Amino acid sequence: MANVGYVGLGIMGGPMARHLAKAGHNVVVYNRTTEKADAWVAEHGGSRALTPREVAQQSEIVFMCVGNDNDVRSVVFGEDGVLAGLKPGSVLVDHTTASATLARELADACAAVGAGFVDAPVSGGQAGAENGQLTVMCGSNDQASFDRVNPVIDAYAKRCQLLGKAGSGQLAKMVNQICIAGIAQGLSEALNFAMRAGLNPDDVVDVISKGAAQSWQMENRAKTMVRDEFEFGFAVEWMRKDLAICFDEAKRNGAQLPMTEMVDKFYEEVIAMGGKRWDTSSLIARLTKG
Repeated sequence: MANVGYVGLGIMGGPMARHLAKAGHNVVVYNRTTEKADAWVAEHGGSRALTPREVAQQSEIVFMCVGNDNDVRSVVFGEDGVLAGLKPGSVLVDHTTASATLARELADACAAVGAGFVDAPVSGGQAGAENGQLTVMCGSNDQASFDRVNPVIDAYAKRCQLLGKAGSGQLAKMVNQICIAGIAQGLSEALNFAMRAGLNPDDVVDVISKGAAQSWQMENRAKTMVRDEFEFGFAVEWMRKDLAICFDEAKRNGAQLPMTEMVDKFYEEVIAMGGKRWDTSSLIARLTKG
């Protein structure tokens, strides 16, 4: 068992920290909203720190899951940031979906104080976090840091893999989001087509989900999509944040993302419909409500 810290107790971080505590680790937490941190401790035990620096000072491994690059920088740097409290030999693990550039920056900053770093964005959404069934994509400049945190991450992961140097985890998450964008749009068009053709979409999905068209999105979202149920899951506004990261990286590496750019514009239309907090499967709303 380890002394671990968790910074950021949102819809992903809160359940992930809970699994760490359930696994028997000593957990100290920090959240910008102190009431949320107090409530977490009251329910799951452990302790609350007043600053990210205090979390690091009490931990062998510090986990983070916040909103974006700027949020990460706000809790890592500065006199009260994680970096100021990291002890030599400790490891910082960032579960935030952020840029690969930031991951490399954090790896260098941690190395300068004798600590390890792993960028480790996740896939699986809120349900995956709640059920401890996340997929974790990792990047690190040293195998030892990954090997140290891997068994701890196992508390909430069904798969955790090191994919290369620092930034590789974030790059893999970009691949993940590009795939989801295309699959969600294709499924939206297919279901809309089925309904307009007079087919029962549930029956159609029951058949084709056993063949080559099968996907997680089909298995888990088709029924709610045809019933206009979107008040759950991964929010459209967060997907657009992730896709913006993909586009920035594509400019650097020369990749072409025409389909993804199209789907991003469709998500912009969903937001205009009032759906910024709808699940990413709400792409179908453009076709059924528009």
